[in-house]
Amino acid sequence: MKNKKSKKKKNTGFFKDEQVRIILGTFFVLFGLYLLFALISYFFTWKADQSLEFGKVISNASVTAENWAGKSGAHLSNLLINKWVGIFSFTIPLFFLDIGIRFFKIKIAPFGKVFWFLLFVTLLGSLTIAYILGSSNGYLGSGFGGAFGYFTINWLNSLLGKIGDAFLLIFLNTAFILFYFHIPLFNKHRKAAVSLAKQTDKETITDHTSIHDPSLEIIANENTNLSEESHREGNASIFEKTNKAGVEENANDENVVLTVEQKKQDDQVSEHNISNIPTGRYDPTLELSGYRFPAVQLLKDHESGNSKVSKEELLNNKNKIVETLANYNIRIEKIKATIGPTVTLYEIVPAPGIRISRIKNLEDDIALSLSALGIRIIAPIPGRGTIGIEVPNLHPEIVSMKSMITSRAFQDSKYDLPIALGRTISGDPYVFDLARSPHLLIAGATGQGKSVGLNVVINSLLYKKHPAELKFVFVDPKKVELDLYSKLEKHYLAVMPDAEEVIITNTDKVVNTLNALTIEMDQRYNLLTRAHVRFINEYNEKFKSRRLNPDKGHRFLPYIVLIIDEFADLIMIAGKNIVRPLTRLAQMGRAVGVHLVIATQRPTTDIITGTIKGNFPTRIAFKVSAMIDSRTILDSPGANQLVGRGDMLIGSGSDLTRLQCAYIDTPEVEAITNHIATQRGYPTPFILPEYVGEEGSGGGDFDPKQKDPLFEDAAHLVVQHQQGSTSLIQRKLSIGYNRAGRIIDQLEFAGIVGPFEGSKARQVLIPDEYSLEQFLRDMDK
Repeated sequence: MKNKKSKKKKNTGFFKDEQVRIILGTFFVLFGLYLLFALISYFFTWKADQSLEFGKVISNASVTAENWAGKSGAHLSNLLINKWVGIFSFTIPLFFLDIGIRFFKIKIAPFGKVFWFLLFVTLLGSLTIAYILGSSNGYLGSGFGGAFGYFTINWLNSLLGKIGDAFLLIFLNTAFILFYFHIPLFNKHRKAAVSLAKQTDKETITDHTSIHDPSLEIIANENTNLSEESHREGNASIFEKTNKAGVEENANDENVVLTVEQKKQDDQVSEHNISNIPTGRYDPTLELSGYRFPAVQLLKDHESGNSKVSKEELLNNKNKIVETLANYNIRIEKIKATIGPTVTLYEIVPAPGIRISRIKNLEDDIALSLSALGIRIIAPIPGRGTIGIEVPNLHPEIVSMKSMITSRAFQDSKYDLPIALGRTISGDPYVFDLARSPHLLIAGATGQGKSVGLNVVINSLLYKKHPAELKFVFVDPKKVELDLYSKLEKHYLAVMPDAEEVIITNTDKVVNTLNALTIEMDQRYNLLTRAHVRFINEYNEKFKSRRLNPDKGHRFLPYIVLIIDEFADLIMIAGKNIVRPLTRLAQMGRAVGVHLVIATQRPTTDIITGTIKGNFPTRIAFKVSAMIDSRTILDSPGANQLVGRGDMLIGSGSDLTRLQCAYIDTPEVEAITNHIATQRGYPTPFILPEYVGEEGSGGGDFDPKQKDPLFEDAAHLVVQHQQGSTSLIQRKLSIGYNRAGRIIDQLEFAGIVGPFEGSKARQVLIPDEYSLEQFLRDMDK
């Protein structure tokens, strides 16, 4: 075997020699040019040279040819043009020229692509021109299509007739052009959808109305709820992305071959040290290139009837606010109203000398005068020099998920993990990047929109990320909230090896899954270190540009999003076993593309601890019953004054933004998951690394007669390296983590390695392989 491998290396090494490449490249380029001149000359000299018999005149120097390339040129050009494929013989010298310049490391296109293109052009061209021009009265011998085209067309004429020939040639040429050049069909609606999506999402109408006191002015910024009709038509194909990359440009990763021996710590591929690397960028979506994103028609409009805020409602609320403040001798100079989906923000400018704290303390009085639930005062509004009073609308508006998906903010977003969460008080779509957040905590009382918010997060990603770019891990202790997403197993889900259920509901399995995610995270950090990059974006860019070698273990890294619904149930059962790996993932996961979204309906300090809050800077609070719960979630009051039904506050640091969460119901989620599940997926889900729990440690039940078949191989391995570690056995013997853990336990019980010592490798108790052989013989007695 070794001799065969060495011979292969010598053979391939011959063509890698620079002098050999220059000689071969020069030969093919010059031969291609020679053949090209011979073919051009044939158009002028073919009558004079056609009578030459190459076999007889080749040795007779007195016989000459008119062709510029001599007798050889005359013979070759007559063979190619007259007897073969006519004027389309010019593709043959072009093919030799392409081969030649490749030896000089100049690649116009992938070799396979060039070969098949020239072959089909030659054959189809010969047939087509022979059909159109026939034999051309004997010009060029057999005519412009050559003997191949002439006789093939005559045979087809007898078989199909001239009309049948015409239809066949039209079909073949059309199919070739469409498939080879990837010309998209029926693109009209797609272009219309994109142009519609780039329209503004709202129109603002400012109404200046003097009321009572000329010094007071109310300005109503009424959202006309931007014609969602303009977004509804033709948007079905916005997300039905088609991968246009050719297979030839993205060959399998295993084709990467190093030509020189590199240092162990350097896993980057230098273009000077690589031979036969597939040209073009690596496309991770190529395996599912036909995947179609969900269409927006799967989403509903959710019209809420009369949801507009009338001018009478605005004036009534304005007058009551002014009167209430006047009762406490608080004068204001100006008031402005901004209408949102759920609440209207009244911004007031107090007269000089008025203390802000006096207005803030009147929160309950203003609520009483307006007979409204959920009055919230923002004193002052950051960066605007005004005081805000948020008043619930009499007829709140439902923000449909469809309006968010078709919004320009979402479609044009360049975020790695964009989330179309809802609309602000001003009616603007709120889109944020989960990858920058980098983790999300969602809390709120039962029935206030928490589960809908989770569905909004998940489906935003489904509308933007290809299955190759994103994987979910779903944890659902209640067993009903996330069950619909089990259909995405072969597309978007990441699971443990031999997992019985793809949506994790068992608490013990949750602990193992979180620890498996930490192993995946550590492996990714190792890859980033070896690639000399800091973040997953940089790593994947290097991999897609083929600057990392798959033979060294490098791979494309999809984002992994862990979704946990009802975190409180897990904490009550598993406690620290859950918190430890979760905290580690939250602290270190961002750089390698692991992001967490956890939700709970019990926002208490024993559930949302300081450790959790410290690692989840982005938090969402739906309505809660008490101010203390709001402070637990957001470190500030406000969530207790929300009106419910999707009304929410999102905070990152000290900034709080009030939103109306988008609404998506169960039938919509089911339609989306069905759309994805009916398409071709991967053979298996994304498999997480194996994890051995504490129950798998220890070797007290070890029976020497039932030891693992790889026990002795592992024993020789650890003695040879004088290092007893599970990862060494797993890597060298190419086995799973669980099996390697059992073997290391057996080695410990047998007395070959020492006990577990935390992060340190186990001590090897056998000094050399001779001693090990004696030890193994004694053990088998």
